[in-house]
Amino acid sequence: MTHSNTSGEGLSKKDQKSKRRDEKAELKAKKKSLHRDLKKKKKDNKEAKKDSDRNAKRDSSDEDRPAKKPKVDRQDDSPSSSATAPAATSEEAQAYYKEHDIHVDAEDDTAFPPCLSFAQAPFPTSLMKVCGNFKAPSPIQAACWPVIHARRDIIGIAQTGSGKTIAFGIPGIAHIQARTKANQQSRGPVMLVLTPTRELALQIEEQFKGILSPAQSTNVLCVYGGEKRWQQIEMAKKNRPQILVATPGRLLDLIHDEHLDLTDVSYLVLDEADRMLDNGFEQPIREIIRMIKTPARQTVMFSATWPESVRKLASDFLRDPVRVTVGSEDLTVNKNVTQVVEVLDPQGKSRRLLELLNKYHKMRTNRVLIFVLYKNEATWLEKFLGDKGWNVGSIHGNKAQNQRQKALNKFTDGSCPLLVATDVAARGLDIPMVEYVINYTFPLRIDDYIHRIGRTGRGGQTGTAHTFFTAEERSHSGELINVLKAAGVPIQPELLKFGTTVKRKEHGAYGNFYKEIDHKAKATKIIFD
Repeated sequence: MTHSNTSGEGLSKKDQKSKRRDEKAELKAKKKSLHRDLKKKKKDNKEAKKDSDRNAKRDSSDEDRPAKKPKVDRQDDSPSSSATAPAATSEEAQAYYKEHDIHVDAEDDTAFPPCLSFAQAPFPTSLMKVCGNFKAPSPIQAACWPVIHARRDIIGIAQTGSGKTIAFGIPGIAHIQARTKANQQSRGPVMLVLTPTRELALQIEEQFKGILSPAQSTNVLCVYGGEKRWQQIEMAKKNRPQILVATPGRLLDLIHDEHLDLTDVSYLVLDEADRMLDNGFEQPIREIIRMIKTPARQTVMFSATWPESVRKLASDFLRDPVRVTVGSEDLTVNKNVTQVVEVLDPQGKSRRLLELLNKYHKMRTNRVLIFVLYKNEATWLEKFLGDKGWNVGSIHGNKAQNQRQKALNKFTDGSCPLLVATDVAARGLDIPMVEYVINYTFPLRIDDYIHRIGRTGRGGQTGTAHTFFTAEERSHSGELINVLKAAGVPIQPELLKFGTTVKRKEHGAYGNFYKEIDHKAKATKIIFD
């Protein structure tokens, strides 16, 4: 048995101590596992001996049969690029843009005809295999792939669940493979993806590994807060990753301690850019981008909306970008989602939730996602439903990362298809086949409401979002009514009683309009007599 290096070279004393503690626990677990393996091996040996005896008898009866022709292991003789079909004509492109409400803002929008089929995608066949279960590229993929392949900076604006990870992932990996083929060396990662949350970072890492076959040597590393630093440091040293997926805070932490080097990043992705700025990551993002010294860096930015803060970031760091918008530049509701808003008394919410679960989750196999506002609320609701006999999990900030990931995995694979979540899961996560979303507590911002209900109705499927609304949330009635009207949803008289005025309200902890503050403006001097 071999153990990892315990010298802790390059680690702080705190990281070394954490590492030693974890290694002791790991060694204990390995001993238990080894004991189980020995027992299993003995059992397998007995079974193998029985199989051997049976095979010997069968082989003796097959000696007179003619030998089969040996199977030839053919090499893949497909072209290096899967772009085997001619590009779309100008007429086909314009018809496609009109059908899918796509707007391409470039000096010549005819220079980048969309990929109407996977056969038109200009990337290696081996990378396109991940799209085998789909009939055609999604609109954001179809419009962005030709632009990114041309090495142009791009801003992609589309709702979550539109296939953005594949839209920037396949071109980025193709770029790395082209560099490797040309024997271009790098001291650090070539592709950097910045994301607002650790859950989204882990999801992107998983999708990238799905694109890469086991035979391909491209390494992916995911770094984020809430996980052991020393493990991420050792993974970086051991694997020398060409792809780095990271949240801004942890990435800066590792860069400042000289564990990661961004000098050779030539493909930069800013995913969920509006969310990162909402979360206060503007200054870390700017600091990270300034560390990238590659002159020919290509920057790919994706965002669900196009506010002034995102425009400013794009103007500072993107060179002559092409802007591709699918739908509206403002946050809009997924048309595949049926919205139900129910006005009720706060004391009646838990009883009503049980009634809805008996309706929406009757067979207890379909996926239902319940959103709450606060961490302690999620803890309470998980226990309440568990005590009532429901198979339920939860994700929120008070849970360790491994606990959150375990709950997400069980929700995704269907072993625990009922999940309570705070808004930490409302953006970016691509959880397939969520039939129902229940907003147990209304969010502080209407943007979060739209992101929450967007967890259902993804990938062309339909879904239902059922929202509880109480008198305590009356300040959001105007914004909610506007969203419902835009989607053609009839407005209940009970909701209209709260009024239609849209109020701009700041919250002490969340700061609704914090992103609009001009940090460069001079402070006003106030003199008290």
